[in-house]
Amino acid sequence: MEGKSGNIGNPYIQYMYSYPHKTAYRPLKGISLRNFVDVMAGKGHGLYLHIPFCQGKCGYCNLFSVTGQGTEAMERYLDGVERQARQYREILGPYKTEFSEFTIGGGTPLLLSERQISRMFELVNSCFAREEKSEAGIETAPNQTEKGKLKLLKDMGITRVSIGVQSFVDEELLSLRRNHQARRAKQALELLAWMDFPCVNVDLIYGIPGQTVDSLIGSIQEALRFGPDEIFLYPLYVKHGAGLAGEGMSPDWQYAYRQYKEASGFLRSSGFRQDSMRRFVRKRDRREFSECGFGTSLALGCGGRSYLGRLHFCTPYAITQKTCLAQLEEFERTADFSVVSHGILLTDEEMRRRYVIRHLLIRPGIELRRYEEHFNASVYNDFPVLKDWMRQGFLQEEKQEGADKKYLALTEWGMGFSDYLGPMLISDKVREKMKEWDEIHEPFGDPVSGKLKKL
Repeated sequence: MEGKSGNIGNPYIQYMYSYPHKTAYRPLKGISLRNFVDVMAGKGHGLYLHIPFCQGKCGYCNLFSVTGQGTEAMERYLDGVERQARQYREILGPYKTEFSEFTIGGGTPLLLSERQISRMFELVNSCFAREEKSEAGIETAPNQTEKGKLKLLKDMGITRVSIGVQSFVDEELLSLRRNHQARRAKQALELLAWMDFPCVNVDLIYGIPGQTVDSLIGSIQEALRFGPDEIFLYPLYVKHGAGLAGEGMSPDWQYAYRQYKEASGFLRSSGFRQDSMRRFVRKRDRREFSECGFGTSLALGCGGRSYLGRLHFCTPYAITQKTCLAQLEEFERTADFSVVSHGILLTDEEMRRRYVIRHLLIRPGIELRRYEEHFNASVYNDFPVLKDWMRQGFLQEEKQEGADKKYLALTEWGMGFSDYLGPMLISDKVREKMKEWDEIHEPFGDPVSGKLKKL
């Protein structure tokens, strides 16, 4: 692909939603949550609850989820979450922790029954304190978006609902192995609009085989009919472990980039502010940006990850039904949830990389003075490549309106290359661990211990 910097190549290398990736995590020994939890004192923390159950596994999904589980299996899982939550409550007690954000992800959380959803909220509310104006979000899918469950969410204070629609073209949904049809997605969005949640997000995918620019724009137009507050546009990735990977599917990245350019431009002209390569927000949203490089978050359940300063941890990375079920069984047998057995301890260098990655790929970008205050160094000295990217047109320095703050931010053109730029900031050590995981990939690993086995 020809651009301002010459021949760039495939801009879709890796989605950098966090750093380091879970495949860089390894078994840990002698680590206790009690020795790191002091960073969660007071207010301003995130709480995440992972519900790993789905009606079916989407063809592109390489996340922790299981299918075909009934009421009894879901109850066993909630039993485990409740034990974990009660132990965490005891550990957090002396620090008077209050959570500013509560997110329920999946899987498909609304696959639970109304009674189970009520139980889920009751156990969380009985164990954790949330700030008075805290935000609470949940993910859903069209087939599970029902009036009774949405009313329950509204009563429980949910402020943001994110629904995975992906496309309003049935043939495209079929090629993605989605379990819903466009008609059902429209019904779900009608319900969400009627319930009037403070924020509704719609996820859409581009780069689907057979999808055209026109059909993508048509799906966006259909979504906008329901007045969502946010649109997330995701490029189709078919990574190791996903069902479509076994079929040798390889999206046409050149056409996908063309779709991105047309779709992002359409959304900006339709009254949306582009905050990242993926996130588009109605301009009426005046939400203030907050630092995310040092954010603290505690995860409940199996598959979610926790961030406590230098310590990041979760259960070993799993994708397939077999290995995810093995992790669930191990989780349900766990007696002491204070033991941290799988994760990573970040060095000073990795903390800097995390900060840069987390801020550079979302606007307003890296506040230059704040970086210097945190690390006693210039970001340009720590990461000389950033100057190169400025010369190539990917980045520019900007001043925030109404404030004496200078940011290093992606240009509009550079934003479309977030998945090309972000992976370049991965350290050699983390990259080597990720490569090792890929080479000795999940079906050949020990799904419980996370130990690697040579082929």
